[in-house]
Amino acid sequence: MAAPRLLSTWLPVLAWAGVIFALSSVPGLTTGLGFWDLLLRKLAHVAEFAILGALLARALPELYALVAGVGYAAIDELHQHTVPGRVGTLRDVALDAVGVLVGVLLWRRVRA
Repeated sequence: MAAPRLLSTWLPVLAWAGVIFALSSVPGLTTGLGFWDLLLRKLAHVAEFAILGALLARALPELYALVAGVGYAAIDELHQHTVPGRVGTLRDVALDAVGVLVGVLLWRRVRA
């Protein structure tokens, strides 16, 4: 893969992974809106990982994109264990995995 193609393919993936990491580093992310806060945060999980899934599907074969996206989700949840006021959960990894799958499927549809 030529350097410009490599850069244009992987720079968005790395930049978005950095955005996810930065958001996961914010202690005690909450709006205080009760149920709506929970719902919005869970939807954000799906959305941010759908974007990552689409970017990964642009760079890798779909199966590898899924594996890489879910792997990053697991690492992200482990990272949250080190952030005050945050916890990582398997439920969130599952939500992130749904997001990755949605992103890969959307990329497949756009590409077709």
